[in-house]
Amino acid sequence: MIQPESSQSTERENTEEGVFKTFVVPDRTRMEEHTIVVDGDVIIGNHSEIRYGIISNSSILGERVEISGDLISRSDVRVDIWSHIGGNIKTGTNAYIGEFVTIDGKLVVKGDLDIGNDVRINGGFEAKGWIVVRNPIPVIVYLYLYISELLRIGKDEEVEKALNELFEDDAGAVSVNSMVIPNGSRISIDSIRVPSKALIGSGCRLVGNIRATSLEMANDTTLYGSIRTIQDVTLGKSNIIHGNIVSRGNVYIREKTHVLGEINAQAIKIHESARVDGVMRASGGIVFEREEAKVLTEKELMQLNI
Repeated sequence: MIQPESSQSTERENTEEGVFKTFVVPDRTRMEEHTIVVDGDVIIGNHSEIRYGIISNSSILGERVEISGDLISRSDVRVDIWSHIGGNIKTGTNAYIGEFVTIDGKLVVKGDLDIGNDVRINGGFEAKGWIVVRNPIPVIVYLYLYISELLRIGKDEEVEKALNELFEDDAGAVSVNSMVIPNGSRISIDSIRVPSKALIGSGCRLVGNIRATSLEMANDTTLYGSIRTIQDVTLGKSNIIHGNIVSRGNVYIREKTHVLGEINAQAIKIHESARVDGVMRASGGIVFEREEAKVLTEKELMQLNI
């Protein structure tokens, strides 16, 4: 069934808006002492404050973004107006730096440099390609123009594919490959504060108390901090939470996950192989999910009899 054009347009707008409002942590992301290391790309929304450096494939920063450390990318770097980088910027390809950006360290570009007026680089710069002094297109506008152009030329499948690559479902687990930090987020060694929901992939190492609207975590992730949400919290298998979980919604915990603190929620559903060191409180009740009994085949029964 073909949906009306207006309905399709509304659905696309909601999807795009949802992507840039959700805090997405890719698989295998590591928060080290001074640096966030990401296998894929990083998109940081306007007015965000990141008290770390960032190492990634490529980086896109919105307006008035604050990064305390180095910004190192194997591919392109785009930094919008009035942003502040507290360390060096190093890119393996091209760099696009907007007006009034301040870089406390050195700018090293192995490709072309597209730079706006009134950019302050305290440590000097190196560029092996062309240098063009002009105001690059704002990065958030760049993203929306890119998606809009794909839609205009009928590349709906490519847009859907690009968005699906951010949120791939694998047997109910969250699988992501790009880090998205929404507008107005605050990330430091003490806390991770985001304005909407959080999606966290597998095999991550995170530091800080997470504050979000809701949270979904995949498998084998370690969080050195607590979780506080307004809506539901869902934790996958074999996660370790070094803190408390407080939620006005429901908390779901799957197999072999270990919570070292307490859980306070509306309702709690926890697998029997999971472990909670502290007290569990839930006005709506606590349900323990048991391991499903395995049904043996006739062949397996015959082998047991032998």
